[in-house]
Amino acid sequence: MTIVHPAPATIYTEPDFRVRAGAALHRSPSDAVFDPRTGRSWSRSDWDLNPEMLADFDVMEPPRPAAVLVPVIARSELTVLLTERTANLSTHAGQIAFPGGKVEASDIDTVQTALREAEEEIGLSRTLVEPLGFLDGYRTGTGFLVTPVVALVKPDFVLALDPGEVANAFEVPLAFLMDPANHKHHARPWRGRERHYYAMPFGDHYIWGATAGMLKNLHERLYGG
Repeated sequence: MTIVHPAPATIYTEPDFRVRAGAALHRSPSDAVFDPRTGRSWSRSDWDLNPEMLADFDVMEPPRPAAVLVPVIARSELTVLLTERTANLSTHAGQIAFPGGKVEASDIDTVQTALREAEEEIGLSRTLVEPLGFLDGYRTGTGFLVTPVVALVKPDFVLALDPGEVANAFEVPLAFLMDPANHKHHARPWRGRERHYYAMPFGDHYIWGATAGMLKNLHERLYGG
């Protein structure tokens, strides 16, 4: 019998993360898994666990470009900064999310979108943020093609939450999020069908859907699982 021991928490440190990010993240935004000719997402999407729903994208409008910041906080053992959206938003209300939003015409690129949105939503100064690369593009069922920008963040930040968009901000140990034992498959009814999705419950915080899917992609790229 082969006994698999969990990876030691010491691998979730800044030097190790830099090496893994340099080797595994995209150097530029990638929609390699998304086919703009058909609107189908072949891998990274809200339908990762429901491939039979991919045909939904054929009848949807072209996706709107968006970007999120995946802020990895450079503490002695790394954490990930997440937000809880306010309950009155038109999309993803009350959900756990990365700071981010729609690409604006004034944005030079998706990195600027992610940095701008992080400043606007939680007051995270871009002077403390070091972008390292990109995860795979992620297609949402609400009509966005999201570019996740992975970055290291210096820990001496002071947040200022926009009360119109963000109800709370909190950190989760990277070791917890990258542990496959915490990658759950949950399901709920959605438009008359059962939708399956990734979930990573952490205390009182229910991390699921697109956010959990992007974290799963981070795990697969950097930690090979």
